[in-house]
Amino acid sequence: MNLYKGFSCHPTVCPVGDEYHIIVPTRFEMVLSVIVDGEEYFNHSNGIILTSCQIQQIAVPAARLDKAKEYTLRVRRVIKRMPYCSLTGRSVKITYPFRPIEKTEHIRIYQIADSHGLVAEPVAAAKRFGDDLDLLVLNGDIADSSESLETISATYQIASAVTGGEIPCVISRGNHDLRGSAAEHLAEYMPNQNGKSYYSFRVGCLWGLLVDCGEDKPDDHREYGHMVCCRAFRREETAYIKQIIAQKQSEYEAEGVKYRLVISHAPFAWTDHPPFDIEKELFTEWCRLLKTEVKPHLMLCGHIHSQIISPVGGELDHKGQPCPVLIGSTVDRRAKPPYYAGMGLTLQNDGAEVVFNTGDEIRRTETLPFSAE
Repeated sequence: MNLYKGFSCHPTVCPVGDEYHIIVPTRFEMVLSVIVDGEEYFNHSNGIILTSCQIQQIAVPAARLDKAKEYTLRVRRVIKRMPYCSLTGRSVKITYPFRPIEKTEHIRIYQIADSHGLVAEPVAAAKRFGDDLDLLVLNGDIADSSESLETISATYQIASAVTGGEIPCVISRGNHDLRGSAAEHLAEYMPNQNGKSYYSFRVGCLWGLLVDCGEDKPDDHREYGHMVCCRAFRREETAYIKQIIAQKQSEYEAEGVKYRLVISHAPFAWTDHPPFDIEKELFTEWCRLLKTEVKPHLMLCGHIHSQIISPVGGELDHKGQPCPVLIGSTVDRRAKPPYYAGMGLTLQNDGAEVVFNTGDEIRRTETLPFSAE
């Protein structure tokens, strides 16, 4: 559909918990709301409409949008915000169709990770996999840093081109996303649950856990200049994983859940060389909790700029993988033209077909059976 002039790209619909966060990068200051089945939802802070943010984020109940299969954005351009009688333009409505995941097999997912500022090349790879996607996963380091809103917006430019605002899109942080002057505002610009970048989500029969490993070196590494405290952050996340397990009947054991995914930019079951060999004990604990309790079917990762299928006991299993790990991103920005390869997968009843491809070719296809557990 045609792009409204006030948006820099189409909206992105991100599953978070039992909600969808509809995220819209904007070109000018506006009052923005989302209407689903007659109910209006706002981007607000304790009843105060937020208008100055250039990336707007509005949460709506997932069940309601799944049923309605469309959402309407209402826009009023802000002419002047004042203590009394603020001036806005006329109301404009833009309606998007939405296709939730309703089937239970042949679910098509495409992952893009580590594109590091490239847009056209990862979009072409996703399009090569096919237009009949059910879910897009943008698994970290889509931008090379969070130096500005412009760099962060690469994530939404890709999502716009691939999904058109019409299917769900999972977005995770990579380690490069933590770097730059705009990084401290990422909870405003990217999907989150109560300000946290790790959370569970549900799309149809698929349940997922988004895991955020933070940075990839010790916090006191000179590269960070005392700007991160990921060690403390990861300990908070351990408590959250245990909370998910305690609530399993409403999470991964809920009625209708057929597939369980873990999405993490970094493949934390793998140990890299120093100084990247962080958190061995903590990541081993994450693996144990996931393997013994959650029992995911697949873990989707990026970070190491490769295309690898690592089964349990495989080349990346240094800490006790809870399931097969799929690394699906290869990038070379210096090539002419730049090179990017991503990963598609199709979930079937008893396994997944994995495809590694560029915008020009299918490089590898493999069928991966699920564990009998």
